[in-house]
Amino acid sequence: MAAGATVTAGSGPRFTVQQVRQYYERHTSAFLARGQGGGVGAIHRAVWGPAVRDREHAFHHVEDRIAELIRSWPSAPAPRHVVDLGCGVGGSACYLAAYLPIRVTGITLSPVQARLAVQRTMEAGLAERVRCREGDYNDLPSDIEPADLVYAIESFVHGAAPGRFFEQCHRLLKPGGVLIICDDFARPTSDRRAVRPIDRFCRGWHINTLLHQEALQGLARAAAFEHESTADLTPYLELRRLRDRVIGVLVPLLDRLPIDARGFDHVSGGSALQTCLANGWIGYDLVQFRRV
Repeated sequence: MAAGATVTAGSGPRFTVQQVRQYYERHTSAFLARGQGGGVGAIHRAVWGPAVRDREHAFHHVEDRIAELIRSWPSAPAPRHVVDLGCGVGGSACYLAAYLPIRVTGITLSPVQARLAVQRTMEAGLAERVRCREGDYNDLPSDIEPADLVYAIESFVHGAAPGRFFEQCHRLLKPGGVLIICDDFARPTSDRRAVRPIDRFCRGWHINTLLHQEALQGLARAAAFEHESTADLTPYLELRRLRDRVIGVLVPLLDRLPIDARGFDHVSGGSALQTCLANGWIGYDLVQFRRV
């Protein structure tokens, strides 16, 4: 590798929509049963922001920031419409709808997640205001109503066509509407040690799109979005926990098995992500755009 060269995650999508769907069909039950956020329906990471005092609120930190934005808007005669792209089992959608006068439409690739999300909304008494359904955010159903806000929490990286993602969001949002993406993004580095962990993360978690912020904002501009803010949440993540160190020791043994056969691809990918985050090769950002 030449001096000053930038390490990248490779070019082009490596996973089809069907493969990403199968990944979540295979692992959702484990995410809920063994993931620390499963009890609140969170299939994303805990973020120990400055005001967070307990684990439950750490898993809702990103949603709390979205809620803060919505509360800052002028009152409206009808509930605002919010769309969750990659809604999982409906945890974020239900959390927001429980505290805000909004309607939420959730989209997930996974039929298993869609069924669990519907069950969650019914149990929470939110079925009239929260509707979660199966779908692809790069090919959204035409009957979704225009939205005031669209967010994607840890789902953007799975899409194989990020430009298409922004085009779909532009079509979905009302003029002046807000798009929020919270996810992993590449950091500029020439450290050749980053190559294998980044590749293992992408393979293990079925990642198609790991962009630098400059590339992300370029795609957004091309789709008529204005960048409003980027918050680096990496310092608030839990890194180098005991469980992560133990998994790090076991991963080399798991990696000797074929990915599709072992069923531990998410464990290997998660361990690699921890390494990348700890070394600054990947960062976890909350990015806000506004539709022109």
